[in-house]
Amino acid sequence: MRNRIVIFIFFIVWIILLSRIYFLSIKSNSYYEALAKQNMIKKEWIVPIRGEIFDRNAQPLAVNKIGFKIKIAPHLRHSKKLHQLIETIIEKFRDLNPDTLLHRYEKKDSPYTHDFIEVVPFIPYYRMLPFFSELQLNPDIAIEPAFKRYYPQRSVAGHIIGYVSKTGVAEAKKDKVAKITGIIGKAGIEKYYNSYLEGKLGYKKLKVTAFNEVIDLLEQKESLQNRHLFLTLDLRLQRYIQNLFKNRAGVAIVMKTDGEILAAGSFPEYDPNLFVSGISYKKWEELIHDLNRPFTNKVINGLYPPGSTIKMGVALSFIDSGKITPYTSFYCSGAIELGKRKFRCWKTRGHGEMRLVDAIRESCDVYFYEGSLRVGIDKIAQTLRSFGFAKKTGVDLPNEFIGIIPDKKWKAKKYGAPWYKGETVVCAIGQGYDLVTPLQLARYTALLATGKLPTPHFAKSFVHKDYESHFEDVLTPLQKRAMKFIRKGMYEVCNHPKGTAYYRIKAQTLVTVAGKTGTAQVVSISQDEKKRLKEEELAYLMRSHAWLTTYAPYEHPRFIVTVLVEHGGHGGSAAGPIVSAIYNKMKKLGYFNAYGLEKR
Repeated sequence: MRNRIVIFIFFIVWIILLSRIYFLSIKSNSYYEALAKQNMIKKEWIVPIRGEIFDRNAQPLAVNKIGFKIKIAPHLRHSKKLHQLIETIIEKFRDLNPDTLLHRYEKKDSPYTHDFIEVVPFIPYYRMLPFFSELQLNPDIAIEPAFKRYYPQRSVAGHIIGYVSKTGVAEAKKDKVAKITGIIGKAGIEKYYNSYLEGKLGYKKLKVTAFNEVIDLLEQKESLQNRHLFLTLDLRLQRYIQNLFKNRAGVAIVMKTDGEILAAGSFPEYDPNLFVSGISYKKWEELIHDLNRPFTNKVINGLYPPGSTIKMGVALSFIDSGKITPYTSFYCSGAIELGKRKFRCWKTRGHGEMRLVDAIRESCDVYFYEGSLRVGIDKIAQTLRSFGFAKKTGVDLPNEFIGIIPDKKWKAKKYGAPWYKGETVVCAIGQGYDLVTPLQLARYTALLATGKLPTPHFAKSFVHKDYESHFEDVLTPLQKRAMKFIRKGMYEVCNHPKGTAYYRIKAQTLVTVAGKTGTAQVVSISQDEKKRLKEEELAYLMRSHAWLTTYAPYEHPRFIVTVLVEHGGHGGSAAGPIVSAIYNKMKKLGYFNAYGLEKR
């Protein structure tokens, strides 16, 4: 009996052993064969070179500096050899920090790392050249081509071009190219067109040994790269406008009536090169705490009361309501009273009888107070929104703000409070809750000039493709018929002796301009204040913002120039000379001659 038990146990053990041998030699063969193939075939990514950005005349705005990266062989952590290799590199490039190189190496090194580890991301070509051969001969050091983004115009159009910087963790999960290259567009055109500019990855499938030695090239696909982008910007005009805004804060936009933006500046600008390799904490603090907000792209992210520049749109709401015609007159005595509050016109003695053209020319507040009370805020808001306010313009820049055009429903939702008539009259002259971006105002000016609402854009052409302009037809039949009165009023603003921009535009500008001034208050005026202080007598941050939005030539509108000078005071006096200088520069550059337009 005992022998039978021993034989049975022996038999069971042999059955288990034979089963295991069968599983390992036969059943697992396909698994280990696949695993072996995986270990033998290696995929290497071919990194695309980022496309460069140029202005409309092929002047460089964002380019790639050519250089090299330095890598060290893996699995040398805690070894004397690693420190010797770092010392060898530091001897050649004294400005490098050995601790930084060591940290980069240790962060990437592991038993599973087979590729050389990058310790120096970029060394310029001219600096590497004297040491290239010596370093390349070291079997534990690899020198590979690299590029670094560079903005040769520095701060010129800095907000528009934007910048690239190191890829974040969340960005790497969404963008495979950015994960491999380590850079991604963070702002401006660089961000908006990032997927186009960065290209597509290529790859090589290589047959390698267990020691990671290449045996054969099995397959190769080239990367899609050098996808350059040409913008509508004119660098000559952009640089000229930046000089005009020296020691000033504000915005200037020059746009064709079809939406092509020739220049757009948010002042003060910043240098995008600061961000390519990582900005210092000190410089970052300096930028974000500057009261002039140099890091804010005010073209699309600056929200300002539009002041009197909104009056043409408000007037078109009056006309469209059917309650007011271009010939309807209101008497301006210098103020109106609602309840216990007095709403004053900017001209304390009043303007007398005012019709539509007169009210635009002389910017009479009382005309718009009276008209708004007759028409109501809801109609005004509906019209202004149809003209592109309180919505994105569609410009090819990221994170565009929409602003505010209020009505009764908006206030009830925002504050849970009723709407008052006093709020209607202040909104009718571009104050109160009204907030717009400069680009919205430039687009609206193009609508007033041509009757079509364009989509602003900076892209001019891609590889094998041009950008197509887009327009919206938003005017009602009544508004279209009234447009000749609106344009006449805007013409007289700049060309009639009573016009609010006459003395700054008429005599100084080489083309015929139509436009509208705006003085947007940043602080309210007390009812007890009988005589308001002059703008120049106020503290800087209490002065009004100065607007002037224009189009030219008057008879054949082709260009929009919109200028905002922060805390500049009056629109005509502060923004007028800048607008005039911009048009004169454009004429000198040949923009008006191209259309066979008048010479003066």
